[in-house]
Amino acid sequence: MSIYVSRQLLLCIFLFSSTLLSLSHGRFTPNFRVQAVNLGGWLVTEGWIKPSLFDGIPNKDFLDGTGLQFKSVTIGKYLCAELGGGTIIVANRTSASGWETFKVWRINATSFQFRVFNKQFVGLDAAGNGIDVVAVSNAPGSGTFEIIRKPDDLSRVRIKAPNGFFLQAKSEVLVTANSKGDGAWGEDDPSVFEMTFSDRLHGEFQVTNGYGPEMAPHIMKLALTSSTLSLEHLCLFGYPFSLCFHVVKEHWSTYIVEEDFKFISSNGLNAVRIPVGWWIASDPTPPKPYVGGSLQALDNAFLWAQKYNIKVIIDLHAAAGSQNGFEHSSSRDGSQEWGQTDENIQETVAVIDFLTARYAKSPSLYAVELLNEPRSPGATLESVIKYYRDGYNAVRKHSSTAYVVMSNRLGPMDPKELFPLASGLQGTVIDVHYYNLFWPEVFDSMTVQQNIDFINTNRSAQLNEVTTANGPLTFVGEWVAEWQVKDATKEDYQRFAAAQLKLWGRATFGWAYWTLRNVNNHWSLEWMIKNGYISL
Repeated sequence: MSIYVSRQLLLCIFLFSSTLLSLSHGRFTPNFRVQAVNLGGWLVTEGWIKPSLFDGIPNKDFLDGTGLQFKSVTIGKYLCAELGGGTIIVANRTSASGWETFKVWRINATSFQFRVFNKQFVGLDAAGNGIDVVAVSNAPGSGTFEIIRKPDDLSRVRIKAPNGFFLQAKSEVLVTANSKGDGAWGEDDPSVFEMTFSDRLHGEFQVTNGYGPEMAPHIMKLALTSSTLSLEHLCLFGYPFSLCFHVVKEHWSTYIVEEDFKFISSNGLNAVRIPVGWWIASDPTPPKPYVGGSLQALDNAFLWAQKYNIKVIIDLHAAAGSQNGFEHSSSRDGSQEWGQTDENIQETVAVIDFLTARYAKSPSLYAVELLNEPRSPGATLESVIKYYRDGYNAVRKHSSTAYVVMSNRLGPMDPKELFPLASGLQGTVIDVHYYNLFWPEVFDSMTVQQNIDFINTNRSAQLNEVTTANGPLTFVGEWVAEWQVKDATKEDYQRFAAAQLKLWGRATFGWAYWTLRNVNNHWSLEWMIKNGYISL
């Protein structure tokens, strides 16, 4: 055997051994660490990121998931679903909390259904006298209600029942739907209630169902077509000017554009994390109220990413039924119902299968994140692990190189609870989200230096705990240079951002800022870079 051949053989053995080593213990060895930005608020709506998206919705005070509380003006107490649901509606609570909150299910701009704490729907007692108000049905369809607001005092309302009459609190334990509602809105009228809002959601479900099936496609989709209503028609039909104006600025085609990928590439970033919703796999005809078109927008993102040498992390941010009950998972009313059945889990696996199959051949596909922020205890460890295992297999069916990202659960949990699963699989990543926010008793009173010290000590220890030699890679998939410090200077923000960048740089997979663009300046990496707060 010649020296040349021997060297070639040794080189092959070395490369093969290195490959085995890099694939062992559940991890590839990445060629670089991700410095990414999230494209939040684009293909999965979050109203706080772009509030103007909701401006044209008719009667937008009553979007899906809005929590309403009604206090009888005659009795002076709140309506309540007795026992949280399953029986009658009463009017005997002196203060309002969960049982006294009625969640809106929006049918159209003026008609609603109400869901109570235990998830039953309010209706009339059909088995009794037909006028007693109850919450016994576990399925929607028990009747729609209307909320009539007093013109000069919008907090004072009447509630019109399915039988055409109005609710009235006749006593603390007797709420009926048999008032004509023709009084003078006085304190002696049992059909009058003081209404307060307890919760609001502004997610994808709210924006699409709020605009309705005729308008939502125009607001969200890439462009008007010859088969749809024109701008002139909309205004002629009586839609408000603000709504007509929004039709010209279709959200998906204007919020993130090719120029953004050029900006990302030229400012030290090498990847994007793109949140998507489960309905994207049914494009172009997703289940109502969602509208088609987000898949075309994602296709465009992959083309732009390839052009500007940007890697893409697809992030399933919203699963059917909602994995955490928040608006960013497209929850309809704050309920968390994902993962309760094997059918639901397999439906979610099918979304991952669809997305990976579609983009597996793209040189830009770098990773697939199976699910963003499932929340315990609703998302049980058992259901999450089952889904992650099946989701991992769905990715591997189409790609042997894409990383598979598994998000840690929110809430009380062991930060390494996914390690037994992830460590035994190749190319896995654990996603952790670190914000110096959302924990009032810890962060609200912190000074500038205390926040920086928290990053350097507490967050450093947390990242060290999940960064192990033989475990999965670590990814700080969401962070932001925002805090609760009042009147912080630009230099304060620069120091805070620099401390985080230094620490997150130790994450073995990388990090992603939340988010590229936001009406709140410090949440917008674009603004932070352009204004010199962050330099990469």
